[in-house]
Amino acid sequence: MSARPRVVLVGPMGSGKTTVGTLLASAWGVAFRDTDHDVEAAEGRPIPEIFFDQGEQHFRQLERTAVAEALADHEGVLALGGGAVLDPATRTALEDHLVVFLHVGLTDAVKRVGLGTARPLLLGNVRARVKTLLDERLSVYRAVATLTVETDGRSAEEVAEDVRAQVERIESARTQEEQR
Repeated sequence: MSARPRVVLVGPMGSGKTTVGTLLASAWGVAFRDTDHDVEAAEGRPIPEIFFDQGEQHFRQLERTAVAEALADHEGVLALGGGAVLDPATRTALEDHLVVFLHVGLTDAVKRVGLGTARPLLLGNVRARVKTLLDERLSVYRAVATLTVETDGRSAEEVAEDVRAQVERIESARTQEEQR
């Protein structure tokens, strides 16, 4: 049997996927992996450069490959880039995984990503771009999620503890079901 992540975190930029994922991995004693970092490592340059030099379509192809590889061989906590779930193949690949959607509202998302950001999808009016991205992607995040955890007004530690408790309840219920 191939490896599979214990949990996959999805959500928009500013939802806390990397921070919460790192805390979860530490609590469980497993590795943390972020597919955005995988893309950067494979290309040897930051995502903004990939976007500017080769365009979003090229980046999304790299991202699709990184997600497929991570889903197949990573056993710890996996965080996907904010737009990874837009790819139909990625959504299909997530169907058999425990996926947590870290939901963040507009105000908290803008505070977390900052106004002087180097994120290529936020060029121009940051607040308006974040709102557009949240509006466009919300239904997709909800559709792929096994569970949703609210992050607004909460520390990363509180969110990580909430995710940990809910994931462990799901795992326990699955184990009990398998034993029947």
